[in-house]
Amino acid sequence: MQEPLFPVRVVCYSGYRGEETPRRFYLGNRLIEIVEVLDRWLAPEHRYFKLRTAGGDLYILRHDSQADSWELTLFESREYPPE
Repeated sequence: MQEPLFPVRVVCYSGYRGEETPRRFYLGNRLIEIVEVLDRWLAPEHRYFKLRTAGGDLYILRHDSQADSWELTLFESREYPPE
């Protein structure tokens, strides 16, 4: 099994269907609060979530369901958008 490239610790809310949705996550000791889930999609072995924070930053988190591990796959800062 491959180690995640950028592991994060995620706190989820489990809705009435039992589907877990990220609500906040930790990058090291830094807590990141999620204000909006913009998108979610399934791949054969992973679930992806595109998230926005109160500051407008965008993140994509990937969840490996079998290993029950999360990793950060994309970060886009509102303050420093890509050119």
